Amino acid sequence: MSRSERVRLSAVVFVVLFTQLLVYPGVEKLVAALGAAPTIDAGTAFLAVQLAAFVLFSAVWGAVSDRTGRRTPFIVAGAVGGAAAYLALVAAVRTGTGGFGLALALRFVEGAFTIGAFSLAITMLMDLDGGHGRNMGAAGIAIGAGAALGAPVGGQLYAIGPLAPLVASAALLVAVAAVAATVPDRAPSRDAGLGDVLAGVRRTPELLVPYVFGFTDRFTAGFFGLVGTFYLGETFDLDPAAIGLVLACFFAPFALLQYPLGALSDRVGRVVPVVAGSVGYGLAIVGVGLAPTAAVAAAGMVVVGVLGALVAPATMALVTDMAAAGERGAAMGGFNVFGSLGFLGGILVGGAVADRLGFLAAFLVAGGLEAVVVVAALPVLVRVVPDPTATFGEA
Repeated sequence: MSRSERVRLSAVVFVVLFTQLLVYPGVEKLVAALGAAPTIDAGTAFLAVQLAAFVLFSAVWGAVSDRTGRRTPFIVAGAVGGAAAYLALVAAVRTGTGGFGLALALRFVEGAFTIGAFSLAITMLMDLDGGHGRNMGAAGIAIGAGAALGAPVGGQLYAIGPLAPLVASAALLVAVAAVAATVPDRAPSRDAGLGDVLAGVRRTPELLVPYVFGFTDRFTAGFFGLVGTFYLGETFDLDPAAIGLVLACFFAPFALLQYPLGALSDRVGRVVPVVAGSVGYGLAIVGVGLAPTAAVAAAGMVVVGVLGALVAPATMALVTDMAAAGERGAAMGGFNVFGSLGFLGGILVGGAVADRLGFLAAFLVAGGLEAVVVVAALPVLVRVVPDPTATFGEA
């Protein structure tokens, strides 16, 4: 039964990531339909409020699940609640109710619900038998596919209308809630609340090194999700469908290459992929901001995605390497918290810089952050990983 459960839980993970990315390619059209001016500030607010809910409520769902000894009902509730929030957004536009303020409130509610479905589905995957690597591989494929497909499909949906991605998201979340309801419940075992995360950092302060790299990786993902959308539209006059395809040039390799490049870090060690990948990653980000044509920008996005995929799994593997066996759940919870904060930061900081200083300045900030982190963290990284070329088996 583990294989069937693995597929169903992976479907939940896929749908949450897929629906999150659906709205990005035409976010300026969506915020206009929701009652705001189609500016980068409005887009920033709409995308950031969901991620703020992710950060605030991820640990809450885990704590409630632990206390009640249940997971499946909360996954279903998270998916259904997210669908209801999406439909409420559509209804608010159709009836002319509330304006953009109500839209932001409903977006926050949607994020608070869907992060519950996402995080608890991954936790249930961790609880399955059949091999931790296999179960986490299924989660990785679901995350990768959702991130890679969401933007291009969303771009096509915007051709129907600005609310089409919201309607599609609601339908998918209802469908996946029905699927999740068929998964047998399992006793909680490894959820990590915020207190566990902070306690783990106190016991193992070197975890801050992969946490900071994880923050910067997700910072750039959030940056491209918002700033990249406006940059491509305004600089190269692309419509949402074309923007979605160019964004996929980043998100597809970034997501889909993480498994093989993570395996590479098992063979060559963690330090080389993290350091070399981060330096190249920062330079490639700036290169996209300097691109003279949309085709060159798309090619640059591919390079950024590949280099990001080189860095991200190696930093996640560092978490597992550093944490004690009984504390890996809390340690990975901390990594995910820093990652969510990074995604939120990429949207807020990138959007603010682009709006006030222009797109090139924003790309310089995003690329420069990678370089600053490498320079600051390299001495610590070498110290906490005494053998930079150490290899790792499957244990």
